[in-house]
This record gives sequence, C-alpha cells and structure tokens, in this order.
Amino acid sequence: MLVRIHKEGRTMLVATALLLFALNIVIAQFLPLAFWPILVLSVVFYLIILQFFRNPLRTIQVSDNQLVYAPADGRVCVIEEVFEPEYFKEKRLQVSIFMSPFNVHVNRNPVSGVVNYFRYHPGKYLVAWHPKSSTENERTTVVYDFGRGEILMRQIAGALAKRIKWYIGEGDAVQQGSDMGFIKFGSRVDLYLPLDATVEVTMDQQVKGNQTIIAKL
Repeated sequence: MLVRIHKEGRTMLVATALLLFALNIVIAQFLPLAFWPILVLSVVFYLIILQFFRNPLRTIQVSDNQLVYAPADGRVCVIEEVFEPEYFKEKRLQVSIFMSPFNVHVNRNPVSGVVNYFRYHPGKYLVAWHPKSSTENERTTVVYDFGRGEILMRQIAGALAKRIKWYIGEGDAVQQGSDMGFIKFGSRVDLYLPLDATVEVTMDQQVKGNQTIIAKL
C-alpha cells in the first residue's frame, strides 16, 4: 500500500524539521553530553508528527452507491437511532467513528452524488466521544444526495483537533472514496443514515476509510 503525506501536514513537517535541526545543533555545541539522547527524542517526536499526516492511497474495490464506505479510519463508538435536528429534523440511524491521534486523519466521501447542504459551525472542543460533541463542538455538516435519498456526514473536532479542513461545497458533484477533508490530531466523524439502512459494522470495531463497508442502503 502506497503511503503519501497529506498536503495539510507539509508546512508543519518542514517547520518542525528545521526547528529540531536547529535545536540539535545548539545542544551539540553547548551540551554535548545530552546530544545523543536529545537526537533520539527528536527523531521519535518527528516520526509521531509524521504519522499524523499519512494519506494512504486506497481505491474502492467495488464502487456501489448502495454501499456506504467508512469516511475515516478509527473505532466505531456509536450505533443508535437518534433525532437529527439540523437538516433532516427527524429520526435517523447514527454511526460514529472515533479517530485517535494514531489513526489516519483523512476524511473521504462515503458515497457518490451531489452535496445538497454544507455548513461550518464554530464551537467547543469537548473530547470527541462526549455525547454533546456532535452538537456543541466545532464541526461541519455535509448532506449527500446519492440519487435515491440523502445521508448526512459530520466532521467533529475533538479536544486536540482544532483544525477542520474541507474541500467541498454545496452543489459539488463528488465521487465515492475521494478526499473531502482532513481533521488534525484526532477527532470524530458521524454518519446519519436512513432508518432502513443495514448496518454492517459493530460497536468498537476498527474501520478503515474506503475499505470498510459501514452500511447498505
């Protein structure tokens, strides 16, 4: 599997590398006994930052708009019937994925179709698994018209993730599996599906974007 570095991390990675390089030069000159321990810690720290911005090249094996693919890597933390108050204003089937700091943070389109609705909401930074994070945290709301109905997807910032990025807008035609956004350093993604959708995942299951089928419509 080809692993790329996402564009959202390139500036930070260059700046971090330069800062660590300068730090180690200073340590080598003024604290030579500490040079090797600091160098090892610098390399470890840089590798941790580097893995935050992985962007694996994943192609969907079977493109089918009756299948909802995972829009993110992470752990399934919610499967329940809820009232969706922002757009549908009716009951929907919610499936949520918690993205830890060690997951891939790329967000992908779960279906193909047209973006009927998009909103960005500033907000709090509660931990991403908090029940109120879906309605009170910084977040985006995207509604996809997949041809036979609509599904809603929400990017939610967590306690560490305070930078949500998105690359789509209302009226855009999108392709299943293509990048739709990025959330830095861990977060959560919610899907709101029709009540008659068949959920194909279980609680606490680890899922991967573009590989795991979340539901059948």
